[in-house]
Amino acid sequence: MLSDPLVAGAAGFGVGSVLGAVGLTWALRRRGMHRWIVPYLLSTHRRRAPKPDQPVDVLLAICDHFEPKRGNSTIEIARKRVKQWVEEYPRLFGGFRDSDGLPPQHTFFYPVEEYEPELLDMIAGLCWHKDGNRYGEVEIHLHHDNDTAENLRRTLLEFKQTLADRHRCLSRDKETGEIAYGFIHGNWALDNSRADGRMCGVNNELDVLRETGCYADFTLPSAPSETQTSRINSIYWAVDDPNRPKSHNTGFDLGIKKRPDRSLLMIQGPLLLDWNNRKFGIFPKIENSCIQKSQPPDKKRFDLWLRACVNIPTQPNWYFVKLHTHGVFEPNQDVLLGESMVRFHKLLQERANRDPLFRFHYVTAREMANLALTAVQGSDCSISDGRSFRYVPLG
Repeated sequence: MLSDPLVAGAAGFGVGSVLGAVGLTWALRRRGMHRWIVPYLLSTHRRRAPKPDQPVDVLLAICDHFEPKRGNSTIEIARKRVKQWVEEYPRLFGGFRDSDGLPPQHTFFYPVEEYEPELLDMIAGLCWHKDGNRYGEVEIHLHHDNDTAENLRRTLLEFKQTLADRHRCLSRDKETGEIAYGFIHGNWALDNSRADGRMCGVNNELDVLRETGCYADFTLPSAPSETQTSRINSIYWAVDDPNRPKSHNTGFDLGIKKRPDRSLLMIQGPLLLDWNNRKFGIFPKIENSCIQKSQPPDKKRFDLWLRACVNIPTQPNWYFVKLHTHGVFEPNQDVLLGESMVRFHKLLQERANRDPLFRFHYVTAREMANLALTAVQGSDCSISDGRSFRYVPLG
């Protein structure tokens, strides 16, 4: 039985309609789906909802491209935006608890080029809040263009040292003692992955990230952008080819084989077709794990995120759900700091209360990477211990 309508349609299409083939090709290319639709179809058998009698542990991370100066805003506007987060987040979400007794977590990927000490101090104060709760962590975000490997290396090393020394942000690698960080690339153009070479310029970016202490990249998915990889719904090791862009287009699944030399961990969010939400009643919308004004979280989307089955073979009941957003943008703040998100947390809480096999865990990007590495160890690993498996907070 063909479970995906697109698979069924392709199977019955035949050779009878050249115009239909042209139209389908045009529709796929227009939405950037031609880059990932074949792997999507080939992985249809993997996408499934958890069985009713199956234990489920959802690891939920919200990775925010947190840009206070978005739109070239003044420091006054940026300060007002951050202040709203500092004041509203504890008020709205301080009373919620996951299956481990922890409140919702938010990972603030702060852009290097927008650095303002007072704004970072405000965010750090929210992460380690005066009410005794921890509400998130800070990681690194970067927009750059026409860059070089040498300048990129210097930029990342200087910024991670500033975050660590001045703001007590980021983490430490327990094996090496080095300051470690998670990364999101601005404009999605990781490893020079745009066809025109803009918004990056560094073909060996994965190597530079790894060598400067990056523990994992959280940029993807980027659909419908041209930077989207053919590899989807995966946690995998990517090996850089310094002579070619977009080396992370392919890779090796975590847990399948030993980590390759010179590899960087890639943690992707769910990417699917939503057949219950069709444009013109025909074309399914793309579910790209983004939370914004036009894409608030709800039960239908949550079920899709689980169906993507982003997991590790040695821990098939752990569902990694990495979401992304641009949280410092007024329309999006109405969702992220509003009733839509409150209802979403209530939804998780109610499902856990109703179903003893369902557990949910609010995690930061760092904790998600730790848990991915933990999952490789096998079935005896616990989520509570795995949160700090290798990387521990400096704060």
